[in-house]
Amino acid sequence: MLDFTEYTKIFISLFAILDPIGIIPIIILFTAGMTAYRRARVGRLASLTVCAILLVALFIGQPLLAFFGISIHSFRVAGGILLMLMAIRMLNGVLYTPTSAKNDGTDGDSTSALAIVPLSTPLLAGPGSISAVIMEAHKASGIEHYLMMSLIIILLSVTVWLTFLIAPWVEQRLGKIGIDVFSRLMGLILAAIAVEFIASGVHGLFPALG
Repeated sequence: MLDFTEYTKIFISLFAILDPIGIIPIIILFTAGMTAYRRARVGRLASLTVCAILLVALFIGQPLLAFFGISIHSFRVAGGILLMLMAIRMLNGVLYTPTSAKNDGTDGDSTSALAIVPLSTPLLAGPGSISAVIMEAHKASGIEHYLMMSLIIILLSVTVWLTFLIAPWVEQRLGKIGIDVFSRLMGLILAAIAVEFIASGVHGLFPALG
């Protein structure tokens, strides 16, 4: 088990990689037009999904990828392609189509899928955070180390949930015009992030490319 200072550093580094504050504009864009109930459900599901993905990465991440013959570099390329598709939709101003309120209680609808992809993964629990968790898991051994890492992941998931609670407050101050401007701007930024994902993944798969 590491000392408390090391676990503090791990929390800060993982928080920086997830960057829940930085994706608030994207959360606003992808939840635009939703009812308060749907938005709250997306936030809960996204935070729980992030927690589940990172816990899986902590305990069986490396063996799971090895079992399927998947490298973290391939995961980066796949995540980058997915983000690029979402970025194109944002640049075109097509993100979410409101549905009737009578479906608010229906499970497995498009809003649930949205909470998982792309908000939970690859935007939050993406290749970077998954690979970081896998690497941090190997820094020590013992049940105490994994319990501390699990606590860190749970705290990170709480910050994701709090981010969804803050997003409506930010949205009210942006207005429709501000959101539309952010849609195009964040679409461009998201496309750049996607390119970085793909480029780093391709570099890892083909190191000879330099």
